Amino acid sequence: MSPTTETLTAERILEATEEVLRRHGPAKATVVDVARALGVSHGSVYRHFRTKAALREAVTKRWLDRTSEALSGIAAQEGRDPEARLRDWFQGLFDAKRRKAGHDPELFATYSVLTDENGAAVGEHIDDLTAQLTRIVEAGVAAGALTSADPAATARALFHATGRFHDPCYAREWERPQVQEEFDAVLDLLLRGLRP
Repeated sequence: MSPTTETLTAERILEATEEVLRRHGPAKATVVDVARALGVSHGSVYRHFRTKAALREAVTKRWLDRTSEALSGIAAQEGRDPEARLRDWFQGLFDAKRRKAGHDPELFATYSVLTDENGAAVGEHIDDLTAQLTRIVEAGVAAGALTSADPAATARALFHATGRFHDPCYAREWERPQVQEEFDAVLDLLLRGLRP
């Protein structure tokens, strides 16, 4: 094996795949392009990811996980006011999505295509996000700061009610000057409804 192949990791492949997707888009990017960018054979890439679909799913999951990981710190802030945690969590989600859409529109468009292809990865991502929300709601109920007969159902409802501010299909609206005020108004309404 060559030294390049020996140091080839799944993470390096995913980084290179992201760059290839940014350059060529999802329709034209190939495993051969990824291998070429890494200076290895396409067989070396296939040793880590058995199919092109598996590679695309892994790069999609990696992209989605960045958001989940950033928000998990807010969800884990036990002892903090639950309403403030919910507000910070949703603001963090909205900010992360706006950054992705605004700072790298080519890659954001690419990931919009990939997430459509990888329903399982998207489903897992949404499950993770709603689980984080559920923990915050449960903590709020336990502290008497929030009311909910079913924290998991409440978390899902909050997630869906705020979809306009994190679902990629609304990305164009996120550039509008008044979108932050609209976000704040929706969140204020939802949080008022959770108070005991």
